[in-house]
Amino acid sequence: MIETVALNGLEMEYFRFGTGEKTFVILPGVSVKSVMRSAAAIRKAYSVFEREYTVYVFDRRKNMPTDYTVAQMARDTAAVMTRLQLTQADVFGASQGGMIAMCLAIAYPRLVRRLALGSTAARADEAIAAGVDRWISSAQKKDMTALTADFVDDLYSKNTIGRFKDLLLHMNDDATDTDIERFIIQAQAINGFDVFSELDGITCPTLVIGSQGDKLLPPACSREIAEKLGCELYLYGEEYGHCVFDEAPDYKQRLLDFFSRDA
Repeated sequence: MIETVALNGLEMEYFRFGTGEKTFVILPGVSVKSVMRSAAAIRKAYSVFEREYTVYVFDRRKNMPTDYTVAQMARDTAAVMTRLQLTQADVFGASQGGMIAMCLAIAYPRLVRRLALGSTAARADEAIAAGVDRWISSAQKKDMTALTADFVDDLYSKNTIGRFKDLLLHMNDDATDTDIERFIIQAQAINGFDVFSELDGITCPTLVIGSQGDKLLPPACSREIAEKLGCELYLYGEEYGHCVFDEAPDYKQRLLDFFSRDA
């Protein structure tokens, strides 16, 4: 069931599942359509967490300002987590969700017990911006065919595209004008993002996961974060793409194993 938190003009949707005493927060990446529409699929994918954890999956806020930044996304997420009395959560952020998770751990350390960063970057360089700008340009023209084709090519491995190409190329067919506007705002927030110099503010145990085949945020981005933090790094091979978190069959168990460590 989709639930909504409303406070001080902020409204954010989320869903939850699981019956465990521990808290697991998932911060997803940018998508054309709200992740809330994929609640059933996400629950199935992360079912390994249901016994030990109550899992919360957060959307971005409703009525996004046009200049919405990643830091503001983290601030809003922190406000909602505080309202829900979620502290010392195990947090996993994927792609832009990883950027939000870094900001969250830096600015609101009491909310994060352990942190996993998947397919993300601490700063967006010109190469990353160029890819994101292609998405923005197509979205602004409402050319969903071009946007989705670029999205699929940038995010998924050749194997996944080969198996599910027709399905993937039609995943945004029912996107609304509001969906597109929200997507543009979220994508624009990636350009100029840079918390590299602030990473020392992350003091909780951290795992960085990437893949050699990530074309959007290459493995060098994962290595840079891990080296700066002096934390654990795991890189999948070239057979996986940016969305390795959806592609690799052992990914969720790897997350659970990390979060289950005592130290």
